[in-house]
Amino acid sequence: MPRRSDSADGSPLSRTGRLPRFTASARWAHHATALLAGVCVFTAACLYISPLSQLVGRRPLVTLVHEWSGIALPVPVLVGMASRALRSDLRRLGRFAPHDRRWLRAAVRRTGTSDIPSGKFNAGQKLYASWTAGAGLVMVGTGLLLWFPELTSLSIRMGATFVHDWLALTIAVVLAGHIWKAAGDPGAREGMWRGTVSRTWANREHRLWRQEMDRHTDGDPLTDTPVDPRTEAGRKPRDGAGTPPS
Repeated sequence: MPRRSDSADGSPLSRTGRLPRFTASARWAHHATALLAGVCVFTAACLYISPLSQLVGRRPLVTLVHEWSGIALPVPVLVGMASRALRSDLRRLGRFAPHDRRWLRAAVRRTGTSDIPSGKFNAGQKLYASWTAGAGLVMVGTGLLLWFPELTSLSIRMGATFVHDWLALTIAVVLAGHIWKAAGDPGAREGMWRGTVSRTWANREHRLWRQEMDRHTDGDPLTDTPVDPRTEAGRKPRDGAGTPPS
């Protein structure tokens, strides 16, 4: 049975010129995690910055909110993993392909990454996701040591405090950079808020993913590996009726 075209199945792929990028579950997990992270950063600032602490007051309440928002930080992703689409996105984020290494080299050398094709996530996004996941786990672990000080010795608590405080500052800086990058990319913001992106943006920023979406089933969706162009030679795109377009 020939595969139905985009226009035949009424999907947004061709009818509106847009591509579906993130499902509702993935967007919910992102927004909930961002909200909890924001609460953690704000309450931490209230606890450590004296003028802000005096302005807000209620230190015991702020401490309680900080502790529980930190414990809840992994929950949105864990709940969202019930979604097959989110699990697929997480697998993509954890796998690097050769084009990702080229992207990183270009980013480090500041030679420009626009000409290097990317899958659904570029190498910078993959590194950011891996780093924040690891940092989040360290923050939860050190936070628990500080929450229950009677379980450890003084030297361990001092080490946990050092790691927790300086890593918190680093996370705040990285989050600010993430927000700054998102503010400068309307297409990325649109994909996270509306769930769809324009085909033009996808072709410019994530060309391999756009090609994968056009093929629907070709290629390896987990590794962002495109189909070998030699096997594509001579293959012409076909419309919904199975005939080459004029």
